[in-house]
Amino acid sequence: MSADGRPAGGQRAHWERTYTEHPGMYGEQPSAAAVHAAGIFRAHGVRDVLELGAGHGRDALFFARQGFTVHATDFSPAGIGQLREAARRAGLPVTAAVHDVRQPLPLPDRSAGAVFAHMLLCMALSTAEIRALVAEVRRVLRPGGVFVYTVRHTGDGHFGAGVGHGDDIWEHGGFAVHFFSRALVDSLAEGWVLDEVRPFEEGELPRRLWEITQRIP
Repeated sequence: MSADGRPAGGQRAHWERTYTEHPGMYGEQPSAAAVHAAGIFRAHGVRDVLELGAGHGRDALFFARQGFTVHATDFSPAGIGQLREAARRAGLPVTAAVHDVRQPLPLPDRSAGAVFAHMLLCMALSTAEIRALVAEVRRVLRPGGVFVYTVRHTGDGHFGAGVGHGDDIWEHGGFAVHFFSRALVDSLAEGWVLDEVRPFEEGELPRRLWEITQRIP
């Protein structure tokens, strides 16, 4: 747990242990969010994608199979190791690096055509850390670049359940989530073109999410 009471540090250990004990835990099929995002990227002429919070790489590998050049990051060395091995076996154009998104993104300014993040921004990040990350995404995107991200929101069944850490972060079963309000989504899109806030459901409960698409003008 971090000094301000949030479980950010413990979550890194949680995911490292999870990927180590359950290799390829999400399977080989891409998420529905990645399939939807690929269509958006093609419509905007995107050729390269930076994926944040890629885990063991099911979506990164999918993007590469769709013809995109992919750079993927995650803060779990175990997850990144599995991704690299899968990309090597498949001969796909994916590079991968261990990175904590609470630090500046390891890319130059205006170097990416698109950024994709499935359920990363709703991890145990404070609102201030989320704002800093979105600013970093904007920095690395080229003019006209596209940012697609998904988050669990305050209409989700787990919002308000379990252990509360403040800042709309709730921990349930050892997994901490920052549940997004629509006001937070809108504020993160200030200065961007907000194209879509698409509701969808995933997994058990079911989890209720938004897939947000925003672009640099």
